[in-house]
Amino acid sequence: MTSLNRQTANVSPAPTERVLQFGGGNFLRGFADWIIEVYNRQNEQQLGVVVANNSDREIYRKWREQDGLYHVLTKGIKDGELVDRHDLITNISRVLGLDRDWGTFLQTAENPTMRYVISNTTEAGIRFSPDDKVDDAPPAEFPAKLTRWLHRRYEHFDGAEERACVILPMELIVDNGTVLRDKVLDYARHWGLPEGFGRWVTESCVFCNTLVDRIVPGVGKEETTAAEEAVGYNDAAITQGEPYHLLAIEAPAAVRKELPLDRLGLNIVYTDDLTPYRRSKVSVLNGAHTTMVPVGFLCGRETVRETLEDKLTGAYVRGAVFEEILPTLDLPGVDLQQFARDVLDRFRNPFIHHQLLSISLNSVSKFRERVLPTILAYHEQRGEWPPRLVLTLAALIRFYRGDHQDGDIPLRDDAWAIEFLQSSWTEHDGSMETLARRVLGWERAWGRDLSGYDGLHRMLANYLALIERQGMPAAVAHSNIS
Repeated sequence: MTSLNRQTANVSPAPTERVLQFGGGNFLRGFADWIIEVYNRQNEQQLGVVVANNSDREIYRKWREQDGLYHVLTKGIKDGELVDRHDLITNISRVLGLDRDWGTFLQTAENPTMRYVISNTTEAGIRFSPDDKVDDAPPAEFPAKLTRWLHRRYEHFDGAEERACVILPMELIVDNGTVLRDKVLDYARHWGLPEGFGRWVTESCVFCNTLVDRIVPGVGKEETTAAEEAVGYNDAAITQGEPYHLLAIEAPAAVRKELPLDRLGLNIVYTDDLTPYRRSKVSVLNGAHTTMVPVGFLCGRETVRETLEDKLTGAYVRGAVFEEILPTLDLPGVDLQQFARDVLDRFRNPFIHHQLLSISLNSVSKFRERVLPTILAYHEQRGEWPPRLVLTLAALIRFYRGDHQDGDIPLRDDAWAIEFLQSSWTEHDGSMETLARRVLGWERAWGRDLSGYDGLHRMLANYLALIERQGMPAAVAHSNIS
């Protein structure tokens, strides 16, 4: 198999460096850098990317030997059709390891063409630590590293407004740009940096809030040979993503004009308010995921795809999405029907084997955030309870009993959540109404007492009784015709 580099692939050097990227994991390779590649094909002023990784792991050393080249496989279902293609990504100019290349990393701040900063350091990555020192090489936390880089740039260019940067964090936290800016300012104060630097960060740099969505599972060891045969090269940095993608950005008009990402023909939008996009993702995508886990598992399904393609549980999931979740949402600017169809296509992806148990982590808190608001909104709007979503709660209660078909269910949640639900089973008097009222009154989990809602405890108790008497498939069939 041919080694991948710019000579063997007959590829020109990377474009002028304009982007600093914190992180080189699967998500950024299969999402942000893939978007930049599409951008470069359509725009004269192309974007070259400097990747800065915390460590110099083997994959990054091999990626550097490949001159920054790698492939993105796109596999899945889009509009009901199978998608299976690959793209060569050519925009990476350098791959740095911050532990060994700290000085080189700081020198990139002196490059006048640098304009954009992107990151994906996990949700826990945007935080402040008083243990980080201004002369650490490098400091531990990502915002500390960014502060050092921005301060170097500020000093080198004497605080010139035209050398400020546009920062696009892609961590999955609400208001990620605002949070990151505040952490940079925290470090500036903690380290006693000049007040002028803080003003430059606040007034000249632009920190954009973003919402990102694409499943990028990467390429497993057992899939590497077939993947490399498909692209024709040995590729240490090859990755794989689904066809669906979303990048929503809150940005001022000037940024939208200079970086017209929304004109690429991709699912990228500029907006003044990310709330509708966040709500649709939480309610439809995440809500459907949380809804199907206990129901699908207790019906004998193992994966998301199996749950959706099974006649019984598939009808349950589709009914929950289109008949109970979507009617509660009124989100201007979002095509909810198309978004829901995209979600179901994603669930049916034959190239991603998403185990139900793997997404059962912290199901109690996920239910509170993703499903409970829809149940209450449905009742407020219609004066009745959504049968499938109430069944989900019954299935969750049964799931947390911890046993199924003579085996134990590996529950993964806070100890207090598991203990409450298991003790509710062992201590109740045999009446499902008693069990239902106890769980609905669980204010620590739900943030309120739900036991007083008229009719909810009765429907929940009936589903719990039906599951116990006839099994989960019978309860699902009942909810599908309710």
